[in-house]
Amino acid sequence: MDSKEIAITCAKIADEKKAQDIVILDVDKISSITDYFVICSAINERQLHAIADDMDKEMKKLSVMKLGMEGYREAKWVLIDYGDFIVHIFDKEIRGYYDLELLWGDAPKIEW
Repeated sequence: MDSKEIAITCAKIADEKKAQDIVILDVDKISSITDYFVICSAINERQLHAIADDMDKEMKKLSVMKLGMEGYREAKWVLIDYGDFIVHIFDKEIRGYYDLELLWGDAPKIEW
């Protein structure tokens, strides 16, 4: 699987956990950090943790190792860095505040 396929897999995992407003941005041409952002929202801390935990478990099954995870304890914005793609799981209010889709507005959205 290439990084795009794995990012799409992450979007599907988030969808199975009832995440909202799931978006994949192709930031490869405008960022040297990563190739894709997977962005989604959770309605509460419990759902946010469930999405992050399930994604981590499924990525391990695919032998995709995470480089780091930030924000899990605070449960407002969890960032999971897998190198070629980064997953952002937001509390709805925090997502609106940071508005990554606007910040990275030049990035094409990937259909999944």
